[in-house]
Amino acid sequence: MLEQLIPFLTASVLLTISPGPDIIYVLVRGMANGSKYGIIVVLGLVSGILVHTSLVAFGVSAIIKNSPVLFMLIKIFGALYLFFLAYQVFKSDSKIAFSTKGLQKKTLLSLFRQGFIMNVLNPKVTIYFLAFFPGFLWEPSGNTVLQFYILGLLFMLQAFVIFSAVAMMAGKISGYLKKHPNSGSVLKWMQVVVFILIAVLILI
Repeated sequence: MLEQLIPFLTASVLLTISPGPDIIYVLVRGMANGSKYGIIVVLGLVSGILVHTSLVAFGVSAIIKNSPVLFMLIKIFGALYLFFLAYQVFKSDSKIAFSTKGLQKKTLLSLFRQGFIMNVLNPKVTIYFLAFFPGFLWEPSGNTVLQFYILGLLFMLQAFVIFSAVAMMAGKISGYLKKHPNSGSVLKWMQVVVFILIAVLILI
């Protein structure tokens, strides 16, 4: 079990610290409204992970029980999808754009709801979990639903810790990015490497 959970947690952390729409949104909200409000957004975002985890857990678990061959095909699809994401990042602009212009201060409940809805309505999260999670099951012939939820909760925990740290340090992080425009290139290559490494881990 630990042989799968440790690499899963490592891959999850690397993925979470890579720049993406969620982490940029947390950064912007932290800059605009303060750390407390940024953390509420984080709570909403990570709560949405439960929805995606449930979709993957029950859907993929049924496939695993019916056909180990299909399960292997899912893993291969997952690896190919991650290679595709690496290629997309490779082609993208390395500049990181964010702005607090036009952001008004909202209530804590509205920020939580906004973060939750943003996550739940993003189909790419479900597709990513479908590509990512099956490769780290430690007992495919066992209770896969439970295993998916354990992976989902671990992913939620590390995402909450990292995103909360971003919200608390929003001012310093944004200041650094503005003073070091070339840092976007480093972050871009970090994403490429992370996606490739995770794809390899899934196939091993």
